[in-house]
Amino acid sequence: MEADTPHLLVLFFREVIQRGLTCTMVFWSAMIGGAVAVASAPVVLSAVGFTGAGIAASSIAAKMMSAAAIANGGGIAAGSLVATLQSVGAVGLSLTAKAILASTGCTLGALLVP
Repeated sequence: MEADTPHLLVLFFREVIQRGLTCTMVFWSAMIGGAVAVASAPVVLSAVGFTGAGIAASSIAAKMMSAAAIANGGGIAAGSLVATLQSVGAVGLSLTAKAILASTGCTLGALLVP
């Protein structure tokens, strides 16, 4: 990075000041974004068809599983997207996954301040 190039954080705070936002507004937007991201993940997975009881019939998850099975010659590969989402749907998010979702939600929440 060149010495005269402003750091991304400096650019972010310049934008906050130019828009007349306070740090409190940015903070609470970030916190709400993080909470919404963590709380909505299980709801969205369940709505798509990745449930605790398995993949729901005639759901988007069932279509994904079918396509993955066809692509893999009849089986679902361990560690594939479908296998991972089913695992999360069955047992929930790990602490690491919650931390990643929360930090992503916080970032998006801070960037989307009205």
